[in-house]
Amino acid sequence: MIPSGTVRRTALITGASAGIGTAFAHVLARHGFDLVVTARRIARLEALANQIRAERNVIVHVLPEDLSDPGAPSRLQDRLTKSGITIDVLVNNAGYGVAGRYLASPWERHGAFLQVMVTSVAELTYRFVGPMVERRYGRIINVASLAGLVPATAGHTLYAASKALLIKFSESLALEVRSQDVHVTALCPGFTYTEFHDVLGTREIVRQMPRWMWMDADEVARQGYDAVMAGRPVCITGRVNRTIAFLTRHLPDGVLRWTASRQARKYRRV
Repeated sequence: MIPSGTVRRTALITGASAGIGTAFAHVLARHGFDLVVTARRIARLEALANQIRAERNVIVHVLPEDLSDPGAPSRLQDRLTKSGITIDVLVNNAGYGVAGRYLASPWERHGAFLQVMVTSVAELTYRFVGPMVERRYGRIINVASLAGLVPATAGHTLYAASKALLIKFSESLALEVRSQDVHVTALCPGFTYTEFHDVLGTREIVRQMPRWMWMDADEVARQGYDAVMAGRPVCITGRVNRTIAFLTRHLPDGVLRWTASRQARKYRRV
């Protein structure tokens, strides 16, 4: 229950219909935040909203959008403004992968991917961070990936690049707005139990990976929430992933590239 007289705050979560996005909805609701959930799949959003309403004393708004459409961020902002809903927490989680070599997919597919993974994140952040600065409160979580911190490998050519951009973007913006009590965090999970690999068609391949390399989406979201509330600009989830990131910073580049390429061939379809 939310104590009487408590200031109600609202979180907007993109890609909320599954995986880490759904986990963030539950984590934020558990901490008393009202929610705005968005994704393409309306039925899943409605089911999530009904579940959270039944479990928590919070308001949940469902605003379906497809972030591959360049007009989606402005439509979301307009609908929220007209409804009088102020966004205090923004979770840029929507994302997916394009498997295979770069030239194996038409540019239109890559263009839509970049719209979702990079442009919509930058635009939504731009549209909501200004009011956060004015109110002197805001929290932004950009769901990046350990892939943005480790050596690149063949396949998913734009995926790691897009996540590396989110990490640097988050670090820079965090420095710009921290004096106004606006925190920005790049969340960098490794392999996480979601439907990501099912959609990508690589579940049977990654199933061969050892279980200790995987994390639960709820734990990833919990660590991300704790990190942004503490004002940490980068959060690498899990001890294994932090160890990998540490080795990436300290081992010779040649050794890292050889090791990463060798391991990736076992678990990546190219």
